[in-house]
Amino acid sequence: MKHLEEKTLSSKQIFRGRYLKIEQDEVQAPDGKIYVREYILHPGAAMMIPLLPNGNVVMIHQYRHAVKQVFLEFPAGKRDHAEETLLTAQRELKEETGYEAKEWKLLTTIHPVIGYSNEHIDLYLAKDLTLSQQQLDHGEFIEVIEVKPEDLMRYVRDGKVSDVKTQIGAFWLDKILRGEWN
Repeated sequence: MKHLEEKTLSSKQIFRGRYLKIEQDEVQAPDGKIYVREYILHPGAAMMIPLLPNGNVVMIHQYRHAVKQVFLEFPAGKRDHAEETLLTAQRELKEETGYEAKEWKLLTTIHPVIGYSNEHIDLYLAKDLTLSQQQLDHGEFIEVIEVKPEDLMRYVRDGKVSDVKTQIGAFWLDKILRGEWN
């Protein structure tokens, strides 16, 4: 696949926000021509599928300003500088939901927006949960709910869950619960 790769000739940062950065690269494409590519640098993130002993999952309702609506999602959060995503997952689960898990399993890594960002999200299954107290960040407003997996799959099918990381997590959960994937 090397014949499809582009060679970066120059790179410059054109925006630097609190945690996102936008880069602009000049590249030489396989056809030999020069093109400009712009993309967002993201620190990476972790998403958790918190599975309760009763078979239900812990989910959250959260307002997402970029699309101006409240979403039903699995809890997730961005990595702090150089943090391992398992630590991100453990920290974010407690912060957002108040739950802590004794058992963690990395399921997969996804790249949700490859057309314009290097963002990657590690998806974890979190089990053996205990509830303590939610520790939301300043300015963070989250409602924690419990959802039956079959209801979650219906919400995905009916378009009520459009967040891609949550949809992918729902499909992984379904395969795991059916015994099709370990």
